[in-house]
Amino acid sequence: MTAPLYDLLLKGGRVLDPASNLDAMMDVAISGDRIAKVAADIPASAAAQVRDAKGLIVTPGLIDLHVHVYQHVTDFGLNPDDVGVNAGVTTVVDQGSAGAWTFDGFKVFLADTAVTEVLCFLSVNLTGTLRGSKGGPVGQNPTLIDLDVMQKFIAKYPAVIRGIKGHGEASSWSNYGSVMLQRAREIADRTNLPLYIHTGELWKADERNRPQPDSVLPEVLHFAKPGDLLAHCYSNRDDGILGKRDKPSPELLDALASGVHLDLGHGVNFSFDTAHRMVAAGLFPYTISTDAQGDFTSHNDDSKLDFSLCGAMSKMMALGMDLGFVVRATTQHPAAVLRMSDEIGSLKPGSRADISVLEQVQEPWMFRDRLGGSQQGKSRLLPRLVVCKGKALVPSNRLLRDVVQVRDLVPA
Repeated sequence: MTAPLYDLLLKGGRVLDPASNLDAMMDVAISGDRIAKVAADIPASAAAQVRDAKGLIVTPGLIDLHVHVYQHVTDFGLNPDDVGVNAGVTTVVDQGSAGAWTFDGFKVFLADTAVTEVLCFLSVNLTGTLRGSKGGPVGQNPTLIDLDVMQKFIAKYPAVIRGIKGHGEASSWSNYGSVMLQRAREIADRTNLPLYIHTGELWKADERNRPQPDSVLPEVLHFAKPGDLLAHCYSNRDDGILGKRDKPSPELLDALASGVHLDLGHGVNFSFDTAHRMVAAGLFPYTISTDAQGDFTSHNDDSKLDFSLCGAMSKMMALGMDLGFVVRATTQHPAAVLRMSDEIGSLKPGSRADISVLEQVQEPWMFRDRLGGSQQGKSRLLPRLVVCKGKALVPSNRLLRDVVQVRDLVPA
């Protein structure tokens, strides 16, 4: 008997791969952990295992560029596979939970053990972001920065550390001025890595030095370079990317024209009101991510998490972005940010066999933010199958509370 040509065949789905300009009814064949062939009518007899994808959308593995998954070290960290493969996502990027002092544990206990690919942008603070419900001072301060130590870790672990996380918001500015972001800029330049900049007030501000909200973003933009990302582009924070303005500032438009990118970074401050004003100005996220995190005021508690990557994509579609746009913003674009386009973010033969198989449920659905805003949508995306490094699994969807009927959720 002749051995099958392929280990796995996804048959009859709508293959949507923006990186390859492909949107057609096709089959996807996998050998080992690589995409072997994308074509119409590949014989089922050619594969050891066949999965039916009729009526479903087959995309490159979704990439969530902003999560917090340093579980049990940061008390708001989530299980990486809950927001990864069990949410239809094959690669997650932790944004700043780990610093050089805490990176070893992040790599050994999370990145090396999760089914999901777990990468990170290293915090400019040696401690990472430890502050949550456990008490103590906020660790974000200039005394906990050592760029030489950071550089050694980045040089040693380039496969996991893909960028630098910095903060540009009113509370940091009130306490330390621009020094925190300036140091993040310095290490990003030293290591030739992208800088991901948090925007919108986060920690307790020094009220004696609180800056005017509209003054913060222009200062932050001095430190952003082409290829860097501004997080939380649809946040409601007064000192954020849009703030309370009706239209974006000229400084922002100039930065975006130069190649600085917007990331959704949904999080708890996502606002439909802000989103409508940004969309009206023609400003859309280059990448769509979640900022998925546990409750910040309690320990190891994900019960309040009510946003997911499929949910964020669905919300963007409810705002008028099409399916191809949201898939590009969760595959091709984040892969480019990570400088991994030859490996992930595409279904090109030879690339890694990371695949998300989604159902677009066509029915009215009311999407909500935590600020009282809502948006009626006509459909929502649900993950039905994930292929991670060539291995197929069915996601539990346990944390997809924004797109899954409560009765269908898998209990913890």
